[in-house]
Amino acid sequence: MDWLLTDDGWQLYLQGFWTTARLTAASGVLALVVGTLVAVARVAPVPILRGVGIGYVTIFRNTPLLVLILLTYYGLPEIGIDFGFFWNITLALGLYTASFVAEALRSGLNGVPVGQAEAARAIGMPFTGTMREVVLPQAFRLTVPPMASAFIALVKNTSLAAVFGVAEATFRMRGFLNTYASETFQVFLGFAVGYIVLVAVISAVATWFERRWKVVYR
Repeated sequence: MDWLLTDDGWQLYLQGFWTTARLTAASGVLALVVGTLVAVARVAPVPILRGVGIGYVTIFRNTPLLVLILLTYYGLPEIGIDFGFFWNITLALGLYTASFVAEALRSGLNGVPVGQAEAARAIGMPFTGTMREVVLPQAFRLTVPPMASAFIALVKNTSLAAVFGVAEATFRMRGFLNTYASETFQVFLGFAVGYIVLVAVISAVATWFERRWKVVYR
């Protein structure tokens, strides 16, 4: 474990996973916001909005993530839009993951009893108010496991950022493999443990929300 026991090795290891965590958090927030809007659009009473929601999911879910990263990483600067390497990749990760969040949340929206929305409309609540106050809170409770799966997949998808020079965990792992070629297995094992920890954190948070909301729902 010479690769990790040096001061520089340990520091680079932590920096790599810190960047991975930042990528996951930033793109996860974007995915949650966009995915929620798309899911609501898919069940909206306006045909145009439903078409936009269906089109978004169809395009982004069926486009390889690497292609989306190439478009944001190289394409946006070509048209004068450049948020920086980190944020351009975050944009691609967030928009891609949003399509899976939207589908998970749509299943939750469809799982809420129709009578809930009808009762809200009967007392004069508009569609947006019904979604915000009545339907969405229940839909989120129903979709914790699939949402967690989407964010776990996001953690692993951040490894593509290494191809573009973002110094996240996989990028640091490649550096260690080049420097410590005789400790390949140990390097792989060390970084696998790091990813497992990140996934375990997401799973623990999801379990906490699921238990908390189950109690509130009762």
